[in-house]
Amino acid sequence: MTTDTEFRKRSVQCLSPSGLHRMAYLEWGDPRNPDVVVCVHGLTRSARDFDALARSLCTQFRVVCPDVAGRGDSDWLAEPMHYVLPQYLADMVTLVARLDVAQVRWVGTSMGGLIGMLLAGQKASPVGRLVLNDAGPVVTRASLERIATYIGVAPTFGSIEEVETLVRAISQPFGVHTDAEWRAMAENYARKDADGGYRLHYDPRLGEPFRAHMPEKDLEFWAVYDAIRCPTLVIRGAESDLLTRATCEQMATRGPKAGRVEIPGVGHAPTLMHDDQIEIVRQFLIAGD
Repeated sequence: MTTDTEFRKRSVQCLSPSGLHRMAYLEWGDPRNPDVVVCVHGLTRSARDFDALARSLCTQFRVVCPDVAGRGDSDWLAEPMHYVLPQYLADMVTLVARLDVAQVRWVGTSMGGLIGMLLAGQKASPVGRLVLNDAGPVVTRASLERIATYIGVAPTFGSIEEVETLVRAISQPFGVHTDAEWRAMAENYARKDADGGYRLHYDPRLGEPFRAHMPEKDLEFWAVYDAIRCPTLVIRGAESDLLTRATCEQMATRGPKAGRVEIPGVGHAPTLMHDDQIEIVRQFLIAGD
C-alpha cells in the first residue's frame, strides 16, 4: 500500500502519425483528488526531475509527472522526426483526458514550459494556472547551439560515477547542489544495461529533428503566449542563456502579463529541488483558492 508521499507508476496510450506509443507518468497523492498539478520536464530530462516538488505538493494536490515520449520509461517513437512540440502537445491532451478533470495546474521546465504555453493558449484550455520555469516565448539561438553540442550523442558509461561526471558538466547552469542531489540527477539520467554498464535514458534520435529544425535566429512564440488567458508565473535563472531578462520584462506587459521571479546564481534552469524554489511554485499554485 503506497502512502501519499510515494508515487505510482502509470501510463497512457497516445497516437503519432507512425502509430501508437505508451507514455509513462508518475502520480503522487490521492488519485481521487480533482486538484491536479501536471509537471513536465525539459528536453533531455525526465519525470523524476520533479521528485522533490511532487513530494512537497502531493499532500494538497494530485501531482502527475509524465515522461515525454522518447524519455524515461516512455516508448521511443518509431519515427524520430515526430519528436516535435505538436506531437508532445497531442500526447498531453491525451494525458489530461485520462486524468478525468476539467482543469489542471501546469509546471513546465524549459521544453515542458513550451508545451504548457501551447496548451494554455488553446481555446477552452484545461490549464488553469501556468508556471513557466526558465521558458518563454523567445528561445535564444545561443542556447539552442549549446544544447546541440550534446543532444543526440549516445555515450555508454562503465559506472554511475561516469554518468555523474557528465551530468555535472552539462548541468553546471543548474547552480549549487549537494553531492547527493547530483547523484540523484545522475541516476535519473541513465539506465543500466544488461552488461552492467549505463546508457542515457532518452532516445538519441531526439537530436535529429532538433538539428534539422535549427533556426537561423532566436525562436519566437509570441502569438502563442499572447493567446494565454490563465494566471502565469515565469521563473528565470538569473544567468540563463535561454530566457533573457528582456523577454521576461515583455512577458509582464503582454498576454497573461506573467508574474516574475528570478533565481540568483542559476542559469538554465532552476531545478525546483530546493525549498525556496518549491515555495515559490507552491504559493503561486494555491493563489486564488
